Amino acid sequence: MIKCILENGQETSFRHVTADVIVLNDNNEILLIKRAKNLINGEKYAIPGGFVDRDETVREAGIREVLEETGYKVEPFLLLRVADNPNRPQENRQNIAFIYVAKIKGGKKVLNDEVSEISWFNLNQLPNKNQFAFDHYENIQLYIGYFKEKFTLPVFGRI
Repeated sequence: MIKCILENGQETSFRHVTADVIVLNDNNEILLIKRAKNLINGEKYAIPGGFVDRDETVREAGIREVLEETGYKVEPFLLLRVADNPNRPQENRQNIAFIYVAKIKGGKKVLNDEVSEISWFNLNQLPNKNQFAFDHYENIQLYIGYFKEKFTLPVFGRI
C-alpha cells in the first residue's frame, strides 16, 4: 500500500491499481508470460499486466503492459473481473486488479527484463495451478467458466 498524508493532515493508505489481460489468438490459445526470476513470484506463469500509470486509463494500461511485456498489440473487448480481495494470494501489498480479455492485433514476441518466457497455451492444457503467480490461474478459469455458463460481467470481488 501507498502511505499518504492528505491535504487535511489525515494519514491514509492507498491501494495500487493494476490491469491484467487475458490475451487470445485466433486459435483460442492464451498468451502466458513467465515472470523473471528477480520479481515477486518470479519464474511463475502469469497473464501480462502491471501497474496503471498516472496519465492513463486502466484499459490503456492493459494495452501498454501487454506491449511492454510481450511485444504484442492487443484490443481489449471484455472487462472480466475487478479483483479487490484484500487477501489476494502471493501479494506483498493489496492491489486492485482490472482483468480484461483481448485479441491480438499485431506485433511479434519480444522478451524484456520482466519476462523470461512468452508462450501460447491451449486453454485445455494450461500449466498446473501452483505454477501461476497471484490469482491469475483463477482468472483464467473464470474466463473459461463464462463460456460454459453465462453470468453477469464484470465479476467483482472474491471468486
